[in-house]
Amino acid sequence: MHIRAPAILCAVRAHGEHGAVVRLLTADHGLVAAYVAGARGREMRPLLIPGNVLDADLRARNDSQLPSARIELVTSRGPWLTEPLPSAAIGWACALTAATLPEGYPYPALHAALGASLDAICHAPSARGWARALAGYEALLLREVGYGAAPAPPADEDWPALLNRLDRHGTAIGNRLLADRHRDVMAARAILLDRLKRMDA
Repeated sequence: MHIRAPAILCAVRAHGEHGAVVRLLTADHGLVAAYVAGARGREMRPLLIPGNVLDADLRARNDSQLPSARIELVTSRGPWLTEPLPSAAIGWACALTAATLPEGYPYPALHAALGASLDAICHAPSARGWARALAGYEALLLREVGYGAAPAPPADEDWPALLNRLDRHGTAIGNRLLADRHRDVMAARAILLDRLKRMDA
């Protein structure tokens, strides 16, 4: 097995004394898990931030072996980690993706939408500029994994209506995709929604 592709880093879990297992979303190969040697070293830590876009080179001797990954940074989300709202949104979008998508199934539309949502989170002037993109990503993910299409929001959707739509998505995600598991994933969403609602207080 050999894959070389741009990838969005969705999750990082320490493995062994120095390494980590990462989960990467690629356009053509879907979600892929791989081992990164030296992941906790000073040089690698800035690369292994969820939301980062990486150039990933994945290799394994056979299909049953966890691939090893060599990675290079393409786009960093590091500068937004100190901002509470963007940091929470990036963390939620990546955790949702890693926790719900099966490995090895391509979802090119989700790959493109996640990338666009992360760009919006990082570059829109405020959360009011990117929350709609995040809601669109959640709706697309629910549809892509088989839970039907949500009705399109009205063109004049205001902030309270958008927050209500995000609440409905959360119920669907919690009950259908993450029922009885990954409580920490939904906790990340609860933090994000609490911060968004405080904007309207």
